[in-house]
Amino acid sequence: MEVRRPRNPGAFLAGLAAVIALLYFGRILIITITVAVILAFILDPLVNLFMRLRMPRGLASFFTCSLALLVVYFSGVAFYTQAAGLLSDLPRYSSRINELVDVVALRLEQTEKSISEIVIPKRLQRDGKTAQIISAQPVQPPSQQKSVPRRRSAEPPAPTVQEVRISQEREPIVNTIYNYLRSFYDVLLMGSFVPFLVYFMLSWRDHLRRSFLQLFEGADRMVAGKSWEGIAEMARAYVVGNFILGMLLSVASSLIFWWANLPYPLLIGPVSAFLSIIPYVGLPLALVPPFFAALPFYNRIGAYLIIGSIIAFLHLLALNLLYPKLVGARVHLNPLAVTVSLMFWGTLWGAAGLILGIPITAGVKAVCDNVSELEPYGKLMGD
Repeated sequence: MEVRRPRNPGAFLAGLAAVIALLYFGRILIITITVAVILAFILDPLVNLFMRLRMPRGLASFFTCSLALLVVYFSGVAFYTQAAGLLSDLPRYSSRINELVDVVALRLEQTEKSISEIVIPKRLQRDGKTAQIISAQPVQPPSQQKSVPRRRSAEPPAPTVQEVRISQEREPIVNTIYNYLRSFYDVLLMGSFVPFLVYFMLSWRDHLRRSFLQLFEGADRMVAGKSWEGIAEMARAYVVGNFILGMLLSVASSLIFWWANLPYPLLIGPVSAFLSIIPYVGLPLALVPPFFAALPFYNRIGAYLIIGSIIAFLHLLALNLLYPKLVGARVHLNPLAVTVSLMFWGTLWGAAGLILGIPITAGVKAVCDNVSELEPYGKLMGD
């Protein structure tokens, strides 16, 4: 596949800026399509398995999507059962949080008082020396003192018509709630299209692949096919590897939390485990669920230190031992490329960019590895 270098650097930079702007302003649409493509690559082997049972591709895609939705549904039911009990205990957690806030406020007040006791005597001593110096200066008689006219206290300016109009216009509570839920509505709306997109991508997979390859000719078509397969293999390896790693950590975390008598181990264990596999910020995020669950039951700092140490040990074990075998062997990205990609996609897409940044960058590397003129960039990103 021939790749021509841009003759006009200004046009290239303008095009690059346009692409970045498109990725930013169209992030909800692009994220939805990206998630659907990754899920389609993951579920495609299951479709091929059903096709070996003499099922047509459309029916096999329907069974695959239905099975995936059932797994999501039963997982949601299991989490809802645990979350319902947690919601019933929220008053207990809220009272405990209020106690902790009161304790922190009392300690801050005591600290401020102790600091003021140290600083104020020095200030009084300094002010006393200043008063002695002033009293030592000669005082002029009243006849020689200059009369200074008193200034009238500045009256506050009268509010303008625009300020009065703004103060009188109050936003209804309905509009406030609507503006708050609008972003969630857009996400849920786009998320509802994911099952349909995945089904159509699976059922029309052969047609889409043929149409895509017909855009190229000769040797370029073979390179495009290899790039397609490389991206599919990378997506399956990355997502499936992370899922297996998250499940192993979920079992280990749930058993440890059950042994530590923490409430709702079947809920906080998987949540903490899957949060821990988020790059760079996984460890502090993984500490939040067990610490929150332990608030009404543990008052000593030592208990939280033990829980945090166990979670940190599991995180480091998974990151250094399991992650390279399950995920890193297929992705082949060096730490610098991973860090830069997370910074770039995290800036554009926020939390979704932190999750999708590595597979997207690995997909770009898969394309670079199959294009002769882009191989140096693939080696630059490689491990």
